[in-house]
Amino acid sequence: MHETGHGTYEQGRPRELDFQPAGKANGLGIHESQSRLWENQVGRSREFCTWSLPLWKECFPENMKDRDENDLWMAVNSVKPGLIRVDADEVTYNLHIMIRYEIEKLLISGELGVDELPDFWDDMYEKYLGIRPPNYSKGVLQDIHWSMGAFGYFPTYTLGNLYASQLLDAAKDDLPDYNKNIIDGKFDDLLGWMRNKIHNRGSILRPDELIEEATGIPPSTDSFVNYLTQKIKILYEI
Repeated sequence: MHETGHGTYEQGRPRELDFQPAGKANGLGIHESQSRLWENQVGRSREFCTWSLPLWKECFPENMKDRDENDLWMAVNSVKPGLIRVDADEVTYNLHIMIRYEIEKLLISGELGVDELPDFWDDMYEKYLGIRPPNYSKGVLQDIHWSMGAFGYFPTYTLGNLYASQLLDAAKDDLPDYNKNIIDGKFDDLLGWMRNKIHNRGSILRPDELIEEATGIPPSTDSFVNYLTQKIKILYEI
């Protein structure tokens, strides 16, 4: 679902502006907002679990025997520190990004040497997530980004999380049947909203201006913090 979000963005860019700067995707933060939205705000929602439960039961009959949509929803939203970023829950995910971002700054400034990186990584995971990688494959070698030269990319995931929550709040205001549509497996309205507000706009505006145009307010952490707070309150009955 994450990569599908990237794909729908690319498919929705304005074709009349192909090969022109204004027709390109509007930065990696906006790109990640589309992938994180479908992966998390949609994919981990109770409504999506209600719709997808019959598919789970069909494909995994033994595992899903006597399970209902609430069981599925709780399972896909379980909060637990882990070593692997792509498997992380929504609450701890941004700690993975923070660790990488802090390491990147030290590497680029020369304060941290490459030979010091693996142990420093392990120390950061122990400090912020309370767990220590048993080997490099579950530690510093788990991401492809640095090996392909993509330094500075990781913060775009956190930007994407913030943008995704803000965009979905605005979309729900415009789509009164949103929850029912997701339960019924009807995703066209949400995709159409993103097509109109984000995809079709290409890079005509700066990312912060695009978010403000689409939602009516400048980029903010408020929607994301509120989204996680409300979900965790229900999930863990606190």
